[in-house]
Amino acid sequence: MITTVIFDMNDVLYSYDRRIRVMRLAALCGRTCADVEGAIWGSGYEDSGDGGQMDADAYLAGFGERLGYAVTQRQWADALGAAVTAMPETLTLAADVARRAKVAVLTNNNWLVKRALDTLFPELTPIFVTNVFVSAEFGARKPEKEAYLGCLRRLDAPAEATLFIDDSDRNVEGALAAGLAAHLYKDPDGLAAALNEVGRAGGGAIS
Repeated sequence: MITTVIFDMNDVLYSYDRRIRVMRLAALCGRTCADVEGAIWGSGYEDSGDGGQMDADAYLAGFGERLGYAVTQRQWADALGAAVTAMPETLTLAADVARRAKVAVLTNNNWLVKRALDTLFPELTPIFVTNVFVSAEFGARKPEKEAYLGCLRRLDAPAEATLFIDDSDRNVEGALAAGLAAHLYKDPDGLAAALNEVGRAGGGAIS
């Protein structure tokens, strides 16, 4: 019986277009898009932030250093905010599940995203309340096992009674390896069908 459902954020609850973010940052810093892409993502810096290797302030300072520009938190948030768009159909499904089971978000992201959640992702708190987690909190990124297990500990939820939803094959495989049930997200209709099936199999915990 599934009693907890954990959702990925990017491209499940919000569409995310990194190209837009990179273009915003490039225009801000007077660099090329290739420069920005290489300095932040190609270098592994963003992954290190997602892995919790630095706090929010250190992450932002290092972000600016790599771009040769003192990026403020507002500027950083504006660039990220321009690249994300709420996905109302899946948010509605999550809100429906929240009336029947414990729900949470687990996203590969850094401490600065956690700090700016209400600004960047205002639709989350009404549904998930305080159960929105970034991977940095657990010192591990999906698909590493500790990312899932750390989240489960915070939720006080057993793996075998938890369904994890993600659009990445690797992250779904990681969840399965950690003992969770998992669904590979492709579209809202497929997710709705999967939730209905789980609800029927689990005695109606989710529908």
